[in-house]
Amino acid sequence: MSNEPTPWTGMVTVDDTALAVTDTGGTGDPRVAVVYLNGQFATQGYWRRVIAELGPDWRHITYDERARGKKSGTSADYSFEAAVRDIDAVLAARGVERALLVGWSYGAFLGAHWASRNPERAIGAVLVDGAFPYDWLDDAMEQRIRKMFRRVGRLAPLLRLTGLVPRMTPEEMAACNIEIGRIGRARELGPVLDRVTVPTRYVVASGTSLGSRGDEQERIRASLDGVTARNPHIRISAKVASNHDRIVSKEFRAIADAVREVDGLSG
Repeated sequence: MSNEPTPWTGMVTVDDTALAVTDTGGTGDPRVAVVYLNGQFATQGYWRRVIAELGPDWRHITYDERARGKKSGTSADYSFEAAVRDIDAVLAARGVERALLVGWSYGAFLGAHWASRNPERAIGAVLVDGAFPYDWLDDAMEQRIRKMFRRVGRLAPLLRLTGLVPRMTPEEMAACNIEIGRIGRARELGPVLDRVTVPTRYVVASGTSLGSRGDEQERIRASLDGVTARNPHIRISAKVASNHDRIVSKEFRAIADAVREVDGLSG
């Protein structure tokens, strides 16, 4: 009998909630998977082109974070540390011992932290236009974020039907965004990246992101220069034309190439 994992879709219970998970199965080692970590309010559907590009020989696991998508449950805890715990819960539920993490935006922060904390379980990481150690958050930016999510809140009841907006209050969404600004400060994220000992590749966008102004994003991305100078395990795999918000759908080949690169280095 084959021990290959079979495709599975269902709910994984963690803490006070449950996460919608999709496991494609695959023909390789059943203990190993590529695990995709979404943008902060994105859904697992964003990864479909990357998954198709890599193909069925890989075991792909995607999931929707707390209150994201159409099925994942709400929670009393939307903190970053809860999101890190969710990775472990999904891996344990699917019997995965080692993971190659692919994270976009917020998911890149999660991938960097998890890889740094679990070098024996991380095959490597692909970080897509996120996890840049830069001090972009100040009082004025906090106010901009809160104002932006208050505006989003007016349309949220309609957009939630599509699964494109989380089932969170504007205040909860703003708090998540502000928290990642604090986690991303150079003095916080820099040491995390310095501790990474597995092959890690960045795919970096060009242009703006939702809520950014002028050359803010490019100044943030430039902080990688110091990271790659200090840590030989971390490199930029590609700098692509797409902006932050469209990079996963438009640059799926570059992301898939980075996954193959990291996998090739892990042996």
